[in-house]
Amino acid sequence: MSFDQSFPKVIKVEGGDSDNKNDSGGKTRFGITQAVASAHGIDDVSKITIQQAKEIYKSDYWDILHLDNIDLLSDQVAFELFDTGVNQGVGTAAVYLQRSLNVLNDQQRYYQDLKVDGHIGAKTIYALTVYKGVRGQKGLNVLLRMLNCLQGAFYVELCEKREKDEDFIYGWFRNRVSLES
Repeated sequence: MSFDQSFPKVIKVEGGDSDNKNDSGGKTRFGITQAVASAHGIDDVSKITIQQAKEIYKSDYWDILHLDNIDLLSDQVAFELFDTGVNQGVGTAAVYLQRSLNVLNDQQRYYQDLKVDGHIGAKTIYALTVYKGVRGQKGLNVLLRMLNCLQGAFYVELCEKREKDEDFIYGWFRNRVSLES
């Protein structure tokens, strides 16, 4: 699933304008916070256009995670990482992939353990390539479940620490931690 196919799916979940008092990100438009908008020279997040949002999602999430390369291996994994990166941060999405690949490498039989640094580079993409070659589509399905489990555990832990986030957990699980794509 290319960026152009993934973007509308993420925007559908992120929605338009939001200003929920319990949202730690504050006021958002298309899931873009004021802080992210400001980093792109946009003074008022409520005035961001869909095209500007698309450019931000491409540069700050899709490209940073090297999802064009991952998409060639698995469009589902690419989308999962994109969605997680948007909602939990690109470093977190990368860490989930690296941790998962490390425990799926059969005690380093397939590839060396990755440094879990939150940056997807050539070694992470190589490990995913080897993993897919060894385990095929069933293995990718297992990887997707692992990524979803880590994402879901984060949401539970977040709500245990910050009760105000309970406003969002049902939607996070319904829309983001799902076996449906």
